[in-house]
Amino acid sequence: MTHEQPAPSADGILAASRAIDPVFTNSPLIEQQTTNAELGLRLFAKVETLNPIRSFKGRGTDWWMQNEEPGDHPVVSASAGNFGQGLAYAGRARGRKVMIFSATSANPGKVEAMRRLGAEVRLEGDDFDDAKAAARAYAEINHCPFVEDGALRAIAEGAGTIALEITERLDRDGISLDAIIVPLGNGALLTGIGTWVRAKAPDCKVIGVVAANAPAMKHSWETGQLISTDTAGTAADGIAVRECVPYALDCMKTTVDDVWAVSEEAIRKAREFCLAHYGLVVEEAGVAGLAGLIEHGSGLKGKTVATILCGGNVRSASA
Repeated sequence: MTHEQPAPSADGILAASRAIDPVFTNSPLIEQQTTNAELGLRLFAKVETLNPIRSFKGRGTDWWMQNEEPGDHPVVSASAGNFGQGLAYAGRARGRKVMIFSATSANPGKVEAMRRLGAEVRLEGDDFDDAKAAARAYAEINHCPFVEDGALRAIAEGAGTIALEITERLDRDGISLDAIIVPLGNGALLTGIGTWVRAKAPDCKVIGVVAANAPAMKHSWETGQLISTDTAGTAADGIAVRECVPYALDCMKTTVDDVWAVSEEAIRKAREFCLAHYGLVVEEAGVAGLAGLIEHGSGLKGKTVATILCGGNVRSASA
């Protein structure tokens, strides 16, 4: 069972940082005085939108693929788009077939991007969790490896390299973080970052952010139980999950200090904020951390904070 894996480790994150395709690593960490003035705190934003797949997902998928046994069967997964692009990119680099299941409502641009990178994409189900159920069933019937985002140690450790880069950069400048605010979907990003921060910057608070319309991971963390919701109706498709990932919940119990929920209005404002202050177009899930600061950041006034702008694959106006 995936939730019986060892938890991600700082040593694993360090190993991943030395091995992941460098096209995904050492992304910019930016600070803008206008941002600090408007939020009333010092904010460092890690920009994960400038690599070939325009999201952080390539870190975890590359590290997982490096640790996966070679095989003739395709790797099977489900994705709203960014994780699938990461798997497709890693699979293409290693001659491994990749099959992705996405919802019929998936962002067409993300679907096309996965196919362009060589993945076979099947559209099944009304939302991400329906697509994941279809992917899991296909993998079991056809004896293919099933890759579940949020449920695998290597995926989280790859994502955790973002925190390693943030702390190493700030340590060089003599800067200590008071909090790091992290978008929360299936949990790999939050648990990877939380693992590194707990080990290397234990005074830093680790805060996850879900969409209020997709609160399954928040409710699960608060209760310690696996909570599902009937819907996940948010524009932030990358964090639109209805079902908690057990492994991620186990990891979150020891790595996360709080989980915030943000409104669709805060997500919209955060996208506008990124464009106004950074000149960056960031997708809805990618600005969830910033949306959290806009809606709930009053308790962090005057503090030094980091967040991750973790994806830039936006839905076109015509889609």
